[in-house]
Amino acid sequence: MLPLETILEEFRVKLNEVKSATLRQAAFPQADNMIKVAIGMRRTGKTYFLYQVIQSLLNKGVPLEAILYINFEDDRLFPMNQTEMASLLEYFYTLYPDNHQRQCYLFLDELQNIDGWERVVRRFFDTKKVQIYLTGSSAKLLSKEIATSLRGRSLSIEIWPYDFTEYLLAHSINLPKEPFGKMALDLLNKHFLNYLNWGGFPAVQALESSAHREALQQYLETVILRDVVERHRIANITLLKYLANVLLKNFSSLFSANKFFNDVKSQGYQLSKDTVYQYIGHLEDAYLIASVPLFTESLRRSSISSKKIYGVDLGLIQAVTFSQLPNFGRLLENLVYLDLRRKNDKIFYYITSSGYEIDFVIERLDGTRELIQVAWDLSDAETKAREERALDEAKRELGMPGRIIDKEIYLKEFNKFRR
Repeated sequence: MLPLETILEEFRVKLNEVKSATLRQAAFPQADNMIKVAIGMRRTGKTYFLYQVIQSLLNKGVPLEAILYINFEDDRLFPMNQTEMASLLEYFYTLYPDNHQRQCYLFLDELQNIDGWERVVRRFFDTKKVQIYLTGSSAKLLSKEIATSLRGRSLSIEIWPYDFTEYLLAHSINLPKEPFGKMALDLLNKHFLNYLNWGGFPAVQALESSAHREALQQYLETVILRDVVERHRIANITLLKYLANVLLKNFSSLFSANKFFNDVKSQGYQLSKDTVYQYIGHLEDAYLIASVPLFTESLRRSSISSKKIYGVDLGLIQAVTFSQLPNFGRLLENLVYLDLRRKNDKIFYYITSSGYEIDFVIERLDGTRELIQVAWDLSDAETKAREERALDEAKRELGMPGRIIDKEIYLKEFNKFRR
């Protein structure tokens, strides 16, 4: 097994390298008596986010010897079981005996790779003077284990690719001052179009175009193989990859699992409807896609209705679907979805009695609700009238306030939209 001394040495070298990394617009809740968990698709920057937290602790005077960071994706730690993990953590206290009496900080990255990790974490949390930070690339796997084993002693946040604010910071572009004039909006629009094309995965920001596309395509391949095929022992890899591509091509659109099932069955695939639903769930669990249900009082109607599909990143969508002519309206809608998700809003879509589709019905943490319709450009009178007609009908039917967000409104409000 990789010696802890080597792990610590490499961690400290890396810590110095990432001091200039883009500051993520995310934070763990302030709760010293809770285990903190960061979940998200691989390569979204969870590790750098942990380093950001570690640097903050050092700035507050926490001694470096009281901090342990381990990346359980390191192939030199494979295979590791629960006992070996516990021994590795115990040796940290042997190496620095003063840690038995002082507050320590354990940062355990991609922990889902260790069977039984939750029992080790719970024991250390119960018996040591310690704050524990975890990350993982599986929404359901981690949440299930946390709910059953950590027993309400954890708080989770999600880490996504860069939002537009973080993208600007990563490219050293100064945020314009309000109020926005035409020059500021024109410059923002230029950067915004680049962001819609490039996306927000941190490690691809400095790559040239062909390498950027290749890297994002490799991200998809890795997620499918590591976080779906290996984790869930999927046999029909060809079908899984085909489904992933179909879902990403249908971003910001309704997707019918039944229709997909009938289509692939007619092509000669041997599968059941349950398999299709399971595969969709696995891809969502790995944070590659997200599905949004219909807003309705009927649980049955909600469960059988088509879901709306959104991708984890706009650049990845375009890199893997080979889109030559971007649909800016759908890209903006996907972006608004991600911003709403970062706010932890509950998100639905709605169909009015006349058949108009409302992009988002949101329920905020404070219980308030709002309708949001997304359109790229409202300068065309017919487009504006259509969007307003749909929104007005939904307002009457649901008794909720609503608004339309177009590109110009988004650019004027992006820096506060998801806060």
